[in-house]
Amino acid sequence: MKSSLKRRQFLGFTSALFGSLILKACDNNNNSTLTNSEVPTSSTEEKQTTETPKTLKIAIVLPGIITDKAWNQTGYEGVKLTEEKLGTEIAYVEQVSQADQAETLTDFARRGYNLVYAHGGQFDAAIQQVAGQFPNTFFIGVNGAVEGENIASLRIDHLQGSYLCGILGAMMTKSNQMAYITAQSFQATDEELRGFELGAKSINPNIKITSSYTGDWNDAAKAKEATLALISSGADVVYQWLDNASPAVLQTAQEKGIYAFGNTVDQLTIAPQAVLTTPVKRLDLAINYLAELANKNELEGKIYSLGLDYPDILYLGEFNEVVTDKMISEINNVKEEIVTKKITFEPCEENGKSTLCVNKTVS
Repeated sequence: MKSSLKRRQFLGFTSALFGSLILKACDNNNNSTLTNSEVPTSSTEEKQTTETPKTLKIAIVLPGIITDKAWNQTGYEGVKLTEEKLGTEIAYVEQVSQADQAETLTDFARRGYNLVYAHGGQFDAAIQQVAGQFPNTFFIGVNGAVEGENIASLRIDHLQGSYLCGILGAMMTKSNQMAYITAQSFQATDEELRGFELGAKSINPNIKITSSYTGDWNDAAKAKEATLALISSGADVVYQWLDNASPAVLQTAQEKGIYAFGNTVDQLTIAPQAVLTTPVKRLDLAINYLAELANKNELEGKIYSLGLDYPDILYLGEFNEVVTDKMISEINNVKEEIVTKKITFEPCEENGKSTLCVNKTVS
């Protein structure tokens, strides 16, 4: 992995949050690349030292590759942005499997990285397993649902973005059947699916939403297979959230003459005849936002949820030319109602299950 370092005097960073750290080289992951070429190689140190770091050191652990033009790339760009803006030392590991998550997080804590991002909700269990052993390292689960003394979660409000897409999808479907494709079911994907469903049913309560889970964020063959199966069952609008496999869904939709939604980065150009729009999630800016809080000693052990009220971080990308000005105006009106909290999403029970429902404030 390539290295990249920038050092400068780190001012005002004296809290116990990023206090005593150990440096330990324990590189068991073939995909791991560190930014510090002077990391000690001794494996005998088991505790963090009391030496105060001169600079904020940030690492990010990624489940996929940094060139996927989607989830992983925008995470990597986030730590690169902190390097540029804050002068931080950075490191990353890509393609970390579920089995290697805890070991990789531990590696970075021992090496002296005092802010470690785990880029995906699938890392939550590993964060909880490791964080207690390294109280002076702060772990951030991107898309996570965990919090603690040295644990925070950074979430884009996926439900808000998908709600708007559900409205647009309902305006475009002819079969009244739409689909949601992702790799895994966890809180973030469940909320995104729920938002898509709620938005669609706000236009037509009879619309059917079918979900499909490929089990792999990057397997294009599985993504294409799932898309074809959903199209065969009648779906003519597909909302996808995948990483390197997302183009397979979008291009298959275009080949079959149906509509689809991009995700995370503006994906209209991947399949310009199929993609209606994209909920753009500027995770790079969100990651830098939390790093800046850490830099000011203001990072807390809680869940940070950034929605449409952060218009630089969550917004709809370019619209397909088939989307009319009237449709865009209606969507923008709903977006404004969400931002001003005239529309909120509250816990509720539906069909015996806990979920989220729309709550509208009457003017």
